[in-house]
Amino acid sequence: MALVPCQVLRVAILLSYCSILCNYKAIEMPSHQTYGGSWKFLTFIDLVIQAVFFGICVLTDLSSLLTRGSGSQEQERQLKKLISLRDWMLAVLAFPVGIFVVAVFWIIYAYDREMIYPKLLDNFIPGWLNHGMHTTVLPFILIEMRTSHHAYPSRSSGLAAICTFSVGYILWVCWVHQVTGMWVYPFLEHIGPGARILFFGSTTILMNFLYLLGEVLNSYIWDTQRKPPSWQDVEINFIYMEPSS
Repeated sequence: MALVPCQVLRVAILLSYCSILCNYKAIEMPSHQTYGGSWKFLTFIDLVIQAVFFGICVLTDLSSLLTRGSGSQEQERQLKKLISLRDWMLAVLAFPVGIFVVAVFWIIYAYDREMIYPKLLDNFIPGWLNHGMHTTVLPFILIEMRTSHHAYPSRSSGLAAICTFSVGYILWVCWVHQVTGMWVYPFLEHIGPGARILFFGSTTILMNFLYLLGEVLNSYIWDTQRKPPSWQDVEINFIYMEPSS
């Protein structure tokens, strides 16, 4: 039984993220040796999120293959839980955080790269790796959204979750500044306290907007308002199909 293309794509994307993470961690940059290490950068956190998400996608595909035809209700219940976790992670983390990283990075980079990605970093990070961290995230997550339907959580719980993530990261950035006396991102050094508050508030609002954008895009692609069947059950039963005799 051969895997259909979307499962192959997920494996390839997962391997690409693993490669990007390994290459990034292998780089010896001064910022990696300071307080917080790589974990103070949203780009690195996003890479981990994307790798974990696509790892769950691959695990879901394998579980679907093993569960199909077994007739075990317990295995089907466990598979539904795995699918629910995958869908929640795309809705709350993988899509909004991934799109945020791509959009904000390239907007600031186009305005003044020294504010977000100083030219000095070209001596450490090759161009292909920079695009792997800040560009390919967008097509990868759109491919996933296009190839599989994802059930979004309730809007209130989804927005609460992305707000929690956003505020948590902002507090983490402020704590790193409190400990080291330096901001994680160079442009924060050049704006006043009021502008920083405005920026942090704007980023939280943008994260919420991107969550809603993902919800709308998912509904638009799959037209959920017109399709009454449970998509999780459909995926479990038909993600792998054999040709009829």
